Amino acid sequence: MNVCGAARFWLIQTRSAVRVLQQNRTVCSHTDGSAGDIREKLRAFTGGSIELQKQESGIAVLTVNNPARMNAFTGSMMLELEERVHELETWSEGKGVIVQGAAGTFCSGSDLNAVRAIANPHDGMKMCEFMQSTLTRLLRLPLISVALVEGRALGGGAELTTACDFRLMTSDGVIQFVHKHMGLVPGWGGAARLVRIVGSQNALKLLGGAKKVDPDFGKQIGLVDEVLHCSSDERNTRAHAEQWLNQFIKGPAPVIRAVKKVVISGRELPFDEALKTERNVFGTVWGGPANLEALALKTKHK
Repeated sequence: MNVCGAARFWLIQTRSAVRVLQQNRTVCSHTDGSAGDIREKLRAFTGGSIELQKQESGIAVLTVNNPARMNAFTGSMMLELEERVHELETWSEGKGVIVQGAAGTFCSGSDLNAVRAIANPHDGMKMCEFMQSTLTRLLRLPLISVALVEGRALGGGAELTTACDFRLMTSDGVIQFVHKHMGLVPGWGGAARLVRIVGSQNALKLLGGAKKVDPDFGKQIGLVDEVLHCSSDERNTRAHAEQWLNQFIKGPAPVIRAVKKVVISGRELPFDEALKTERNVFGTVWGGPANLEALALKTKHK
């Protein structure tokens, strides 16, 4: 890249960064007060945890851990999830993340004690806004994400699976959007994401019928990417999930993260904006260490 080209690229990146900062300031100024109120209320409902393990392989494991309540989210767990997502956002060596539940089940949604305490529309909307933001950030991570569904993923747990790039399911797994049975619809962004994954017709069937999705039906409609036929041992299941994920994250972290970024832009931005973003991301890897090494080794057709 010549001097003029480098200067032009730097200017584009600077302008892009300024726009992002301005957008973030606008969002923060609009939401900080209300988010602070709901955080205080969520903090009162304790129990369970969200655990994060980062591995040298570049794969992180995010575990929803509240087995006594089928890994339902308490208020404090919702806050912890936001913290763990922030940790992943700032993990520059990361390439992938597996989202799983503890003790052989995925997640049964929200803990009913917390739900009853904030059952008024105002608090419900604020909790919804908080979880939508957190799960959107999870989906937009520059990491390739996989939901490992063992046992049941119900309600908010089903919504959590849609905040990942892929869904793997063990042979006994079930995904079920049970919101209708509670007189509700998804509120954590699960409906919007579900339509993009399986289409509006299938989404209507799953939401309107509260239909149970087993591995075969999940693969048929495109909600499940792979069925893992392995023992119920947690370590064994996770090892199979890591092996499956590895096919997509081979290579240097900057390249894998660049791949995820251009996919996100293609999915979410208007076409012209997606093209600009793709060009800018391309500029971050062109002439980089991985590119130069590949050119030297002539690995293009291998």
